[in-house]
Formats: sequence, C-alpha cells, structure tokens
Amino acid sequence: MGRINNTKKVKISEQQPVLRVVKEVKTKPYSDIDLNNWKNYQHIKTDTWWEFASRDNTHGHSNEYHGNYIPQIAQQLFERFTKKGDVVLDLFLGSGTSAIEAKNMQRRCIGVELKPNQVDIVKSKFSPKELVTDVNIICADSSSEYVQEKIQARLDVMRKKQAQFLILHPPYDDIIKFSDLKEDLSNCSSTEEFYRLFEKTAKNGYDMLEKNRFAALIIGDKYANGEIVPLSSDCAAIMRKLGFKMKAVIVKNMEGNERAKGKTANLWRYRALNGGFYIFKHEYIYLFQKV
Repeated sequence: MGRINNTKKVKISEQQPVLRVVKEVKTKPYSDIDLNNWKNYQHIKTDTWWEFASRDNTHGHSNEYHGNYIPQIAQQLFERFTKKGDVVLDLFLGSGTSAIEAKNMQRRCIGVELKPNQVDIVKSKFSPKELVTDVNIICADSSSEYVQEKIQARLDVMRKKQAQFLILHPPYDDIIKFSDLKEDLSNCSSTEEFYRLFEKTAKNGYDMLEKNRFAALIIGDKYANGEIVPLSSDCAAIMRKLGFKMKAVIVKNMEGNERAKGKTANLWRYRALNGGFYIFKHEYIYLFQKV
C-alpha cells in the first residue's frame, strides 16, 4: 500500500510586505535642504548666471521704491543658506524686500534703515505682532559705532546671539540719491568716502554674523569721468579684508529689476556709441562666508 501524503499545500501570497529603507534627512548646518533628495530642488540655482524675466510683485512685494533688489534673489539665497527660524540681518533695508521674504519663508529679519519715513513705510507692511516676533526694523546709520548695540538688543528679543545671514545692498555710490541725509552713502563727497563708510557697515555686519554663516553683497558698477568705477570688486575686496571668505561671484541680469526705459533707451545707446562704453545689463551678487 502506498503512503498517504497529508502535507497541505500553502499558497504563498505574491504580495509579501516589502521592507523599505527610509533615508534620514541630510542637511547642512545652515540649510533645510535635504541632500538625500537633492533632485527635488530643481528651482534652486547652482550656477553663476541668474536671469529673471521680471520682478516678483506678489506676496507683499511691490515696485514703489527705486533701487531695491528683486525678491527672487532673497528667495534663492534664503532657501539655500538659511533654516526656518533663522534671523536675516539687512543693513540697507530700503523697501523691506529682505523682511517680507523672510516672513514669507518662515525666517525672521532685523533690518536697519537710515530714513525715518522709509522705516514707517516698511513697518506699515507688517502687523504689530509680526513687528515683534518676525521683523524688527531699526532706524539708524548702519556705519555707526552704536548700531551694533541696537541690533544686539533685537537679537536678544529674538533669542539669538548673532544673525544667521547677512544682506548688504548699498547704494551704488552716487548713481541714485536716496535722501538728503549726510550719513546716506549715496551722498558721499567722493567714491573713497563711499568705500570708507561701506567698510564700517560691512564690519558691523561681520561682527553681528554667526561664525560659518553666509553673507551676500548685491552691487553693480558705475561710469564716471569717462571710465568704469568697479564698485563691485572694490567692495568685495573690502569684505575679504575684513575676514570674509569669498564663495561665489554671481552675475544677474538687470532687466528684471528696472522700470521701463523705452524713452531713454535710444539716448543711452547714443551715449554709449559716443563715449566708447557699454550699457550695464548686469549686476553682481558676491557670496561670502564668515570663517
């Protein structure tokens, strides 16, 4: 007699649970970007040519102030070199681009602005609560010796010892007059005086910036007396002298932050042909790190 096989056949499910290995979030100390998912950040620029077709006028930004830098620069720099809750220090606040974008991106901002009427305009863009928790605006001379005390007082309120990112967007010497105040860098009697006051401002920024964190200098050049005045490279050299390490030189097209120039385009073209120079279509973003 043959043996009886009592073994039951068990059908193995084709959909067995699969163990997935979840990678830990990998970030730098100065950024929330997850480097393990770096392909998800295609909107972040990593090259040195930045072109923007137009200024972003949404989410609190406007174009009522001539000479401010465009919000897209802040968006790029803040996401790349700051974390949520970090404090951005802007020593030439102007129309408040840094402050608006810091709030939009869940960062915070301390801004120094020389002109009292401009301080009032920028404050009107924020609620009373935001002006305590997210944005602090100081009416002062950025190049002065006392401004560090004012900045430190605001940092204390924000429970930070130093700022985590520094923005410097000074006047381009005397190209645009922003006020009649003698402390205004656009009113300097000479380019040498402009450099001297810029150095004092940059030194204040260096002292108030946390070690190993980043700073951005946004600036262009000018023409005077038939020759180019390299404000950008000269100011960058000043920052290196103060102890900053240069990390990048970014060239940005200027069309995105200029108002319509249809009426004067031909005049400038004539001047260029007559004077033997070229019309500026770019400015610079110098990136530094405090070491």
